[in-house]
Amino acid sequence: MGLSRTPCSIQLFFLVGLYIIYQCSAIEVDANQTALLFVNASEASARKIPETLFGIFFEEINHAGSGGLWAELVSNRGFEAGGQNTPSNIDPWTIIGDESLLVVSTDRSSCFDRNKVALRMEVLCNSTGTNICPPGGVGIYNPGFWGMNIEQGNTYKLVFYVRSLESINVSVSLTGSKGLQSLATANVIADDVSYWTKVELLLDAKGTDHSSRLQLTTTRKGTIWFDQVSMMPLDTYNGHGFRNGLFKMLADLKPAFIRFPGGCFVEGEWLRNAFRWKETIGPWEQRPGHFGDVWMYWTDDGLGYFEFLQLAEDLGALPIWVFNNGISHTDEVDTSSILPFVQEALDGIEFAIGDPDSTWGSVRAAMGHPEPFDLRYVAIGNEDCGKKNYRGNYLKFYDAIKRAYPDMKVISNCDGSNHQLDHPTDLYDYHVYKEANAVFSMAHNFDHVSRKGPKAFVSEYAVTGKDAGGGSLLAALAEAGFLIGLERNSDVVKMASYAPLFVNANDKRWNPDAIVFNSSQLYGTPSYWMQCFFVQSNGATLLNTTLQANSSSSLIASAITWQNSEDEKNYLRIKVVNFGSNTANLKISIDGLELNSIQSYGSTKTVLTSSNVMDENSFNEPNKVAPFKSLLEDAGKDMDVTLLAHSFTSFDLLRESSVLQIAGSGSVRKSPI
Repeated sequence: MGLSRTPCSIQLFFLVGLYIIYQCSAIEVDANQTALLFVNASEASARKIPETLFGIFFEEINHAGSGGLWAELVSNRGFEAGGQNTPSNIDPWTIIGDESLLVVSTDRSSCFDRNKVALRMEVLCNSTGTNICPPGGVGIYNPGFWGMNIEQGNTYKLVFYVRSLESINVSVSLTGSKGLQSLATANVIADDVSYWTKVELLLDAKGTDHSSRLQLTTTRKGTIWFDQVSMMPLDTYNGHGFRNGLFKMLADLKPAFIRFPGGCFVEGEWLRNAFRWKETIGPWEQRPGHFGDVWMYWTDDGLGYFEFLQLAEDLGALPIWVFNNGISHTDEVDTSSILPFVQEALDGIEFAIGDPDSTWGSVRAAMGHPEPFDLRYVAIGNEDCGKKNYRGNYLKFYDAIKRAYPDMKVISNCDGSNHQLDHPTDLYDYHVYKEANAVFSMAHNFDHVSRKGPKAFVSEYAVTGKDAGGGSLLAALAEAGFLIGLERNSDVVKMASYAPLFVNANDKRWNPDAIVFNSSQLYGTPSYWMQCFFVQSNGATLLNTTLQANSSSSLIASAITWQNSEDEKNYLRIKVVNFGSNTANLKISIDGLELNSIQSYGSTKTVLTSSNVMDENSFNEPNKVAPFKSLLEDAGKDMDVTLLAHSFTSFDLLRESSVLQIAGSGSVRKSPI
């Protein structure tokens, strides 16, 4: 019997279409007690799960994009992190040399109107004379986002703008973290750069250093201005600028949608620092960037509105755009003055889906994407329902969007699960952040929600607090139980996504998160692996199930049928969470199948568990808590199985095609069930 750890990309093989049970009960099972699970596999009682049920939510938090998914290696590339005025904050740029050798400052001399700040470097030393520069020269360096990951054999594209009244001889180099080891170098020699001049270089790394830095140095006296210094690896996903490893982890989840760019990032602590899409499009050199004052760091907005739409397309996911509705955490725009924000939203929709000859569709086309993106959903704000002006502002947006784009689905911030909303909407947003027991108990939260009216979008859910740790097994199990409940209620829950998605280990603004990374490493938390069990639920068929046992709350189960898109084989999947601290015995009985329709060979079992319920993954042990897959012996319509304490188990039963005898011919295999 084979046993292996299963990455999510392979796990999808099991996950290909999880469909849960219409009736899902949860029960506590003592150590030697047996629970009974009845699965009705007949089509009469089955129900289709929405194609959109499980997706992802990306927020610019924890340096998820800037210094994460977006592969830009230079931090504060335009020297604008201190704002538009000078002197500006040039961190993390650092001076090489001392005040007797050079003076570094900022001024507003840039050629880019939307980001006027440039760096001015006055070099006082020279290669000859009384004040001689050191052998390596003087200048500036940038360590990127806690070190640049430079790998031998890879090529990096460096772009920067330079100006000087004298001729220049600038050395460009990638070095180790202390500036000693040389990984790549090039010289920029020019006699006439009196006007701003764009320099492009390809740097081939001759060595590897995961904490490298970029240096710009010279040994020639004079004044040099630098601006918009960018460096990207050539090897990004599809050349679109996304870091390959992090992109793959998202792609392995096969998300039906991606909600972006927040979250609180959309609101801002103050409106002046909110994400405004028009500031994030066009050539990257002309994007002013902004300070995300909720999560307290600067972003150059290289990952802007266009790139988010491109990310959704690359993932094969529907984009869900969340835009600011005139409300931040601190200030609000009165409804009587909201029309400019409304027009900005309408322009943003036109940018995404307008004809290439429309006003904003032409801007998209000029950026290299003449075809419209597949934008079907927009969310009016984030967590703003309780704010004074939200309902008034919302109605202005809703009416204008529906007039211009009748088919666009609009999402309200107000929770409609407990009462009828007082305003029209297509979906309502629902957020859950609680401790593990509370999240697990919410599996039945939508059981009694009205089946009429707008559907729920559970756009942010996660276990938080002490029992979440930095991403514990306990948290993942509670969330798995909650998602089983959402599947069961997928007639009223249309979408769900975990939050937050990413965290740079050097800037944990929120804990826990699904994917942890630094400049060169990454791993999924147990909550990431838990989501892999649901990858194939979108569009699958939910079966009716009944779970019987004594007592109350430790088991929860579901069943679906799905087809593996890779081998086109059909499976019946049973998922069970044992949230209790005791091993449980489970008798499974499946009704409604043809005789001998379950094939033992090819049926599998996948288990997510660990020796301690608070176990976590780490860079040193990235798979300490990860799914194990093994062959399922004695697979059939009646099975006795054991559920480990604190575990999430998926049984994937391969369904054979049946054989039909036709008179006068041999056996003819029917189409897969």
